Amino acid sequence: ASWQFNSPQMAPTRLSFLHLYEGVVYRIPALFYHAEEKVFLAFAEKRRAKDDHTSEALAMKTGTVNNDQTTNELIWSDLKLVKEAHLEGHRPMNPCPVYDKTNKKLFLFFVCVKGIVSECWQRFWGCNNTRLCYITSTDAGKTWSQVTDLTDALAEVKQWATFAVGPGHGIQGQSDRLIVPVYGYVSCSNSFCCIMCYCAVSRALCLYSDDKGVTWQFGNLLEKESGECEMAEICDDKGNRSIYCNARSAEGHRVEAVSADNGEDFGILPNGTLVETGSGCQGSVVSFPIQNEGIKRKAEQSQDPRWLLFSHPNDKGERKDLGVYLNKSPHEPKNWSSPWIINKGPSGYSDLVYIGDGMFACLMERGDNSEIEQIAFSIFSYNEVKKGTEE
Repeated sequence: ASWQFNSPQMAPTRLSFLHLYEGVVYRIPALFYHAEEKVFLAFAEKRRAKDDHTSEALAMKTGTVNNDQTTNELIWSDLKLVKEAHLEGHRPMNPCPVYDKTNKKLFLFFVCVKGIVSECWQRFWGCNNTRLCYITSTDAGKTWSQVTDLTDALAEVKQWATFAVGPGHGIQGQSDRLIVPVYGYVSCSNSFCCIMCYCAVSRALCLYSDDKGVTWQFGNLLEKESGECEMAEICDDKGNRSIYCNARSAEGHRVEAVSADNGEDFGILPNGTLVETGSGCQGSVVSFPIQNEGIKRKAEQSQDPRWLLFSHPNDKGERKDLGVYLNKSPHEPKNWSSPWIINKGPSGYSDLVYIGDGMFACLMERGDNSEIEQIAFSIFSYNEVKKGTEE
């Protein structure tokens, strides 16, 4: 199948290989755009059913830009199971790609959970059956390395009831630090009663590497309960860089936090306005260079201030109406725009990428009757976002 890369406001395009059919469900999208190769890598979990404990494998599909002078056609490959993303006796979950531009190496992080053990079981008993893994590729996903299991090298994992990465994408900042979003379930006390009462709460944090992925360590936990998360590097007009975190919450609004020390510690941003859906849903965030809107910039301003784009279901009660939100002042949660709805109806998890030249792509869960019927792909421009969020 093929789709137009530069078409006007697109309805989400079904990736038919990720369509729900009897006995198989595909969920948890993650998206990476390889700028040098002009290739999209779309990842998801292959499951036997909708439940988390039925995950069987990670799947991927690549979309290649055919640089025709007139169409910029996007051609999608056949389905491929990422067989290297596997530990014996475990199921892989939560794909989370992060790219090292220096070594031109793509890391695909994921967690491996023992057998059919559920997150609730691990939280109930305080018994962590989850392992932190990655594989790498230097040829845009054509081939992958064998799996690396980081679990035993990270002492914090042993203190958590369970944990996961992302899901979605990681980032590489201006300092070349590689950052993977993580959330861990930590107990609010050391008592057995606390664990038995499901008192382990999730807190977001980052996993990072300063040596091109040779070694990894954790930053500190957010001080507020927070779950599935994504991160982005933001920069103000004076060139001050920060790591922004946007995380799932059970309290009605998204948790937003900023780190001034490259992800080591995060301060919670107060008075957030981004509405959370029901008991929570994953969302995606990406930063991008400010766009030319005819506004003259001051001579002393940095050449690389950044804005934010966020995707998430817009409804307070149900997972439906996936919207994208724009924030031109990322340190100010009250400055988020109204959403531009890119998928009307059932909508779930999503992952955004910034392609360049004012263009974005989104991989999303959607359907006609349920948000897990298919995983779809859409490309849109900043001008469409601007128009949509102002209407």
